[in-house]
Amino acid sequence: MESPLWTETYAPDLSDLPQPEVRDYLERAVDEPINLVLYGPEGSGKTAAVRALARAAHDDPDNDLVEINVADFFDRTKKEIREDPRFSNFLQGQTEFSKQYRRGSGQLKKYKRNWSKREMINHVLKEYAGYAPSSGEYKTIVLDNAEAIREDFQQALRRVMEQYHETTQFVITTRQPTKLIPPIKSRCFPVSMRKPTESEVVSVLESILDAEGIEYDEGGVELIAGYSKGNLRKAISYAQLLYEQEGEVSSEGYRVLREFGIQGRVTEMLDAAEGGEFKDARKKLDDLLVDEGYSGNEVLEAILENFGQNRYQGDELAEAVLLAAEVDMDLTQGTNDRLHISHLLAELGAD
Repeated sequence: MESPLWTETYAPDLSDLPQPEVRDYLERAVDEPINLVLYGPEGSGKTAAVRALARAAHDDPDNDLVEINVADFFDRTKKEIREDPRFSNFLQGQTEFSKQYRRGSGQLKKYKRNWSKREMINHVLKEYAGYAPSSGEYKTIVLDNAEAIREDFQQALRRVMEQYHETTQFVITTRQPTKLIPPIKSRCFPVSMRKPTESEVVSVLESILDAEGIEYDEGGVELIAGYSKGNLRKAISYAQLLYEQEGEVSSEGYRVLREFGIQGRVTEMLDAAEGGEFKDARKKLDDLLVDEGYSGNEVLEAILENFGQNRYQGDELAEAVLLAAEVDMDLTQGTNDRLHISHLLAELGAD
């Protein structure tokens, strides 16, 4: 899409959030800033809600809101983390922090290139938390997808939260709040976020389409609301896609959604994996998980649907479904969607 994304143009304010109970909690947090845990399923709008809170709470939200996706650390190599422009200034060379890290241990100075991922993210958090807010009395640090945080890092995070509690508000978003240790949960107010209902999604879509002056019918809006399965970000993207492809949003748009939605991209990803182009397949997976915001379960569901569309037959189909079932179990028990689905792609390429 070359035109501005509607997800950005119509980013919700607090008053626009479709879940009324969440609006109430976060509006109170503007006047009484406290640490928060926003928890709910993929696509329930946790990140959009945090950004809305920051715009309401800060005069300069571009500088006083820091977003860190936990996957940016734990799903990447240390070299990739050091070279990320958001973190490189904190993680290059040697500083007093690294020189003193093992003071009295009798060991050589510990350079940043030798830090563990836990040490790296702990240092980045301290640097961000230590900066004075650009406006007002505090800033907000968001840790997205916190279910991937190991317990040892959570202990370090707890200490950072204690040290900087007067000037920094911490907001943690997660699909699995049970993964958080009790000392973290005790320092945060919990906010449960459910997925918007289809009627709530329809209401948001209609307001955007009316603002854009776009023709639509009830069937088209309901089609998008159902196809997005409660994920408002995807619903808005689908509506813009239909308009740019068809010039309107109508019930005739199912073909477009199917071709340009997740199924078309999953087909390309599987083709690349089977052709031995694992790097290309993994990049397409990253596009789905990171850029498009699909969950691992949604990608796996699309993969299984693709398997059933004559990609495999007989014993090959049975083996592929068994492999997907193993990955499904891994997704249920683990937290690293990228790792588990990458394993499936590698196995398909090996076969």
